Amino acid sequence: MAELVRSRRSSISRGVRMRRARIVSEPVSEYIKYEYDVTERHNVAAGEEVRWLPRRRAADLALPGADCWLIDQEIVIFNHIDGNGNWNPATGMEVRSDPATARMVDSAFESVGERAVPHTAYQPR
Repeated sequence: MAELVRSRRSSISRGVRMRRARIVSEPVSEYIKYEYDVTERHNVAAGEEVRWLPRRRAADLALPGADCWLIDQEIVIFNHIDGNGNWNPATGMEVRSDPATARMVDSAFESVGERAVPHTAYQPR
């Protein structure tokens, strides 16, 4: 995980824009409370743009089926975790660079961005 953080910081320092959207059910689970609490010091501090969208406000949006990063509208990194937040380094990350997937994720992020709340303004309920 430390290598991933270094990689994000390195990319962002070169001007790469990294956005993350978190679609959450409310009331939030204990895991989402934990994820929210660490987002500032891990994701935001590394330069990611993190936004939160309550699931009830996302029902009519076409969205990727997994948490993901979009890098330069070209690379998508899907982060596959289980319902308890467990991540397996051997199977948990999938990098995709095909243009159709990048366009789909970019479109989804734009839709979410119109509705989601920036990390600094979101308060988990």
